[in-house]
Amino acid sequence: MILLSTGFDFSKIYWSEIWTATWDTLRMLLFSGLFTFIIGLPIGILLFMTARGNSAWSRMLYRVISFIVNILRSVPFVILMISIIPLTKIIVGVSIGVLGSIPPLVLAAAPFFARLVETSLREVDRGVIEAAEAMGATKGQIVSRVLLPESMPSLIAGITITIVTLVSYTAMSGLIGGGGLGDLAIRYGYQRYEIEVMVVAVILMIVIVQLIQVLGDRLVHRFSRK
Repeated sequence: MILLSTGFDFSKIYWSEIWTATWDTLRMLLFSGLFTFIIGLPIGILLFMTARGNSAWSRMLYRVISFIVNILRSVPFVILMISIIPLTKIIVGVSIGVLGSIPPLVLAAAPFFARLVETSLREVDRGVIEAAEAMGATKGQIVSRVLLPESMPSLIAGITITIVTLVSYTAMSGLIGGGGLGDLAIRYGYQRYEIEVMVVAVILMIVIVQLIQVLGDRLVHRFSRK
């Protein structure tokens, strides 16, 4: 099919490769998003709890964790995923493909999400926390029964932002053969100058981002009404 209005010829596109790359991107998002949540949430809670602590060890622990988080957030993703290739091989056995992309994606996104979690928890009314402490609630009960429920809309918004950010990271992972739509766009659009494939890959990534954002907004709206 030739689109005369745009000058693009989509008849040469191998759509099976497009769908395979789309599925690879979705798999990378699913697993990296899951591990980012599992790792980033407790780090964010720990940042918030140690920042509120009055003891010297609490303040020291906050500074150490905050320093490490800031370092990981400061390293550009392209440099990060190249520099940890040996570590990626140790963890998953390969450094390319969908599997090889997940460790650097998680390492880049988890500190980012942890900061969003810390920010969300800071928005919880201090009076509610102090009331729970006055009733003798333990730190675990404050986290599970006060902090997380009260900050749920903000946490969901943070998860949405993080997953949308991961979409752009998955595209960059194509630079080292990470697979997915980014890899397809680079191989066909840049190396072979088949612009049509790159256009389709970009459109699909835009659609994925839009769907994630719409879903996230609806969940935020739903939990905000409770």
